Amino acid sequence: MQLKNVDEVDTKILKYLSENGRLSNADLGRLVNLTRAAVRERIHQLVARGIIERFTVVINPLKAGKLLSIYFDIEVEWSKLDAVANELLEADEITNVYQMSGRPHLHVHALLDDQAHAERYIHKLQAINGIINVHSEFLITRYKERSALLI
Repeated sequence: MQLKNVDEVDTKILKYLSENGRLSNADLGRLVNLTRAAVRERIHQLVARGIIERFTVVINPLKAGKLLSIYFDIEVEWSKLDAVANELLEADEITNVYQMSGRPHLHVHALLDDQAHAERYIHKLQAINGIINVHSEFLITRYKERSALLI
């Protein structure tokens, strides 16, 4: 993917870091033909500019015991949309909350332990003030998934 706000060297650094965030500055330098100090400065600038938001790990939810990946389409009252979204942000089960265009609703992703956990959580959602209706679908197959922009 071609990025508009970074040069070719920064794009390479981002690509290598997205594939393996544990690469040292020295290893990155060898890959992009820069010194360790030059790579460190470029990464510092990418962070300062907000292009790199954070360094993290990717956890496989299935191997960590979260057997169900569920997507919710949650219809809400317009006047309570932000309050509902903020309450969802506090839930450990919720990984993503998006306000979608059109009618007042939120698209929400959750990772749950099993079917019993899903049933309990749907009842919990239905009890939140401002939620009108909850539609849910569980994930069957992951063909492609990414949590961030890939270079």
